[in-house]
Amino acid sequence: MAENPVIDVQALFKREEKGEVEIIDVRTPLEFREVHAAKAQNVPLDALDPSSVMKGRNVSADDPLYVICKSGARGAKAQQKFIAAGFTNVVNVEGGTEAWVNAGLPVVRGKKGMSLERQVRIVAGFLVLVGSLLGLLVHPYFVGISAFVGAGLMFAGITDTCGMGMMLARMPWNQCQGQDQSCST
Repeated sequence: MAENPVIDVQALFKREEKGEVEIIDVRTPLEFREVHAAKAQNVPLDALDPSSVMKGRNVSADDPLYVICKSGARGAKAQQKFIAAGFTNVVNVEGGTEAWVNAGLPVVRGKKGMSLERQVRIVAGFLVLVGSLLGLLVHPYFVGISAFVGAGLMFAGITDTCGMGMMLARMPWNQCQGQDQSCST
């Protein structure tokens, strides 16, 4: 099985300067609003429908579609979704938006929000603390809360899929709504 194609940010930027390229950013709307490659469009990974994206393209269907995320992991997952749907001319941007920013390439910056990773650490820490205290003060079975959270964190680390993160991403404070909170700026 051939490896899925990747492109580094400098090579992609050179292609962008020569002509029309289409880049989709598969991060959450809040991450996208904070900073994104100037030409990228936001299509969050959890809402990604490869067929709809391909139908709505502004360039030829033969042209590659570039997917970008924060560092490349979600981009690879998006790439796999496209491949599974039968669209093979999809290229993951190596190093993601972090590499794009570090290379000094054009970005759009907007309102900064609390990262999803930070929110997960806060909620997980809170649940472990509450489970431990309830286990000590109320009933030993409450320690199960802490064990459940620990098992969830291990699962997230092993599979690179975080259920708590996916749940938090859907919370109202992680959505962009209204004109003054537009995720495009």
